[in-house]
Amino acid sequence: MNNETIAKRYAAALFQIALEQGQLDRIEEDISAVRQALAENGEFLSLLSHPKLSLEKKKAFVREAFAGVSTPVQNTLLLLLERHRFGLVPELAKQFLALVDDARGIAKAVAYSARPLTDEELRALSDVFAKKVGKQTLHIENIVDPELIGGVKLRIGNRIYDGSVSGQLERIRRQLIG
Repeated sequence: MNNETIAKRYAAALFQIALEQGQLDRIEEDISAVRQALAENGEFLSLLSHPKLSLEKKKAFVREAFAGVSTPVQNTLLLLLERHRFGLVPELAKQFLALVDDARGIAKAVAYSARPLTDEELRALSDVFAKKVGKQTLHIENIVDPELIGGVKLRIGNRIYDGSVSGQLERIRRQLIG
């Protein structure tokens, strides 16, 4: 079983606990904070994987470092530590946040455009394409790509909607050649 699959299982369990306890918002904040803290302090993961450090000392470090997080998050971190899977925490956080977004009807998207899009344009894209993918809203990241010439290319998950001028020119070129 790969790490992504394992992390999905832990994330699903934590998500279920969050729903049952009515703490979805709190646990979402906590798991985001843990993810950010680990990303900023890579040596903490190295410390927790050091073979000469006892499990009890590692647990003490985790309890101290994440004393402010909710009990379910702290228990999940300790469980991963006991099972020598603490390295899965960043992937678990990613999977958990994806479950939260899905439950709220939110999808993430990337909009490639020749120029920066205004907030109004991003909102319009979100309104139109959220319905197409069966979500309530899209959180769109705008990436400027001058090679598009004009228009927008939108990536939602593994779907790509290409309304760019360069994409249209490429389709015309293929039709003329084919």
